[in-house]
Amino acid sequence: MLRILASLAAIYAIVVALAWFFQERLLYLPHMGREHVATPTDRGMVWESVQLETEDGLTLDAWWIPVENSRGSLLFFHGNAGNISHRLDSIRQFNRLGLSVLIVDYRGYGRSEGSPSEAGTARDARASWRWLLEEAELSPDEIVLFGRSLGAAVAAELAAGLAADVSPAAVILESPFRSVPSLGQSLYPFLPVRWLASLDYDTETYVTRVAAPLLVIHSREDEIIPFPQGEAVFEAASEPKEMLVIRGGHNTGFLDSEPEYSDGIDAFLEERAGLRQP
Repeated sequence: MLRILASLAAIYAIVVALAWFFQERLLYLPHMGREHVATPTDRGMVWESVQLETEDGLTLDAWWIPVENSRGSLLFFHGNAGNISHRLDSIRQFNRLGLSVLIVDYRGYGRSEGSPSEAGTARDARASWRWLLEEAELSPDEIVLFGRSLGAAVAAELAAGLAADVSPAAVILESPFRSVPSLGQSLYPFLPVRWLASLDYDTETYVTRVAAPLLVIHSREDEIIPFPQGEAVFEAASEPKEMLVIRGGHNTGFLDSEPEYSDGIDAFLEERAGLRQP
């Protein structure tokens, strides 16, 4: 019996060590599609390839997909897998809502240089924000920050770090998690994730410092980030805020829930952010 217990303890210790050592590889999944599978042209959208320069000297690949007579511009931070070319359906939705879109691949994703890290994605977000202000010559009150999944944490951190006088028009967080330790503990309750985690992405804290109107979107059927995670982010956020509950899976809810999804965003932008369709 002692030998069995010792063997089980050893196996558990190995699992814990592997979880700690490979945690960044479990979160960042750029290898799940480095090559572009399509371009906005394939969806009938006009676009421009953009190169962004980060403060630590990396070049990021991004797309600028404008619309005529836009109501505003949306800065799109995607999830932890794939690249910008896997988000064409979302980009088209936002274009149809009258929003021009800048979508960026984090460092190490797609055709962007470098390797992903928590500090790195924050730098990538700031580089994207600067491009909209300096190159696209937009004012902050014309910009909507949008993040899905991991991107929700990136968008929330960017918004939290902006001064009140340069706050964006609105912030939209889709399928957000409270923090990496919180999400990891809920997904792997048999592991001491809160003790092991070196990554944070504390969305629940970031939203307490977001001054712009906030919309949290989450599906009750989300199989990757449980719905209570999004609820907790919403509850922690400062006013003004709204929550849009959708249906469908983590990666398909924005399509499964049409037209409620687009209608909800449209109403939020008009009523809360003052961004009306032309």
